[in-house]
Amino acid sequence: MPFRILVINPGSTSTKLSIFEDRTSVTAETISHDAATIAQFVSLMDQLPMRLAIVKDFLTRHSTAVVDLSAIACRGGLLRPLPSGTYRVDETMVHDLHEPILGAHASNLAACIGFELSKESGVPAFIVDPVVVDELSPLARLSGLKGLDRVSIFHALNQKAVARQAAADLGKTYEEANLIVVHLGGGISVGAHHLGRVIDVNNALNGDGPFAPERAGSLPAVGLVKLCFSGAYSQPEMMKLLAGKGGLVSHLGTNDARTVEKMIDDGDEHALLVYTAMAYTVAKTIGEMATVLKGDVDAIVVTGGIARSTFLVDEITRRVQFIAPVKVYPGEDEMKALALGVLRVLDGSVPAGVYSPEQAGSERS
Repeated sequence: MPFRILVINPGSTSTKLSIFEDRTSVTAETISHDAATIAQFVSLMDQLPMRLAIVKDFLTRHSTAVVDLSAIACRGGLLRPLPSGTYRVDETMVHDLHEPILGAHASNLAACIGFELSKESGVPAFIVDPVVVDELSPLARLSGLKGLDRVSIFHALNQKAVARQAAADLGKTYEEANLIVVHLGGGISVGAHHLGRVIDVNNALNGDGPFAPERAGSLPAVGLVKLCFSGAYSQPEMMKLLAGKGGLVSHLGTNDARTVEKMIDDGDEHALLVYTAMAYTVAKTIGEMATVLKGDVDAIVVTGGIARSTFLVDEITRRVQFIAPVKVYPGEDEMKALALGVLRVLDGSVPAGVYSPEQAGSERS
């Protein structure tokens, strides 16, 4: 009998659900939540009963009892830093999601939903490669100010899944390959994957690296300090400028790459400059990661939603193809990546990790 895995992936305005049998999705839905529904909840975790009811209704409509599942795969939230892998959802993890360590994000709900279903049924729940996966080398962690270390927050789920696929396409295992993986989405992350570990990557949420559709990326430090103390912005407003109102939104008023490309097609020279500059900053960061891998790069792997943009990918490729072949895997399949991460535990390929705040801190190396 195949393993049956329920996959739960909450977003800010939707809940994505799917049931997999081994590697194949047999049913999937995206349930949208209108702004008025979300606005009635004071805090993120106030949404938990509503989201849990949606998952139970999905199972009922598809004639599936929780006890008939092999496992529940949950999108990982903003937890303490931890190495890559598949982790059993437990009380410690749920506590850290209810008292958010790095902030409130819709993905925090997934493991909490899984935990409630697991308590009722005994079916194990897991998370896979959350955004806080931290495998940075000590060199990558250090900044030029003592106590202000660099932080690993990136598209770990998709980067790891696509890196495994790219390595297989090269005739290698992930643990045998050196790859530079570029996720092109609302945020952009560029990771140096060395023999199965992401030893350097830009903080794609609110830190550094290329600018992106919604993220400001690396900024001139003195100018940023002056802006912070100008009195024009509060701290929350400044944070929003870094993530949400930066990048293409700041320059062009949109986070939609298709809209920008339409502007370019209509002859907008400024849009052309900004979009090309975004590709330029991505290529520069790829170059940085090539030095991290000391030039030993099997492939540069481009993924994410905007990897469908021929213009952007071509601009990046012509600047970096001298480093290594460029392989493009457009889009992202988070649901399948979550299911496969849990399947590797169920079939005995890898052991499940145990979430431990002490271990999470101590294994950052």
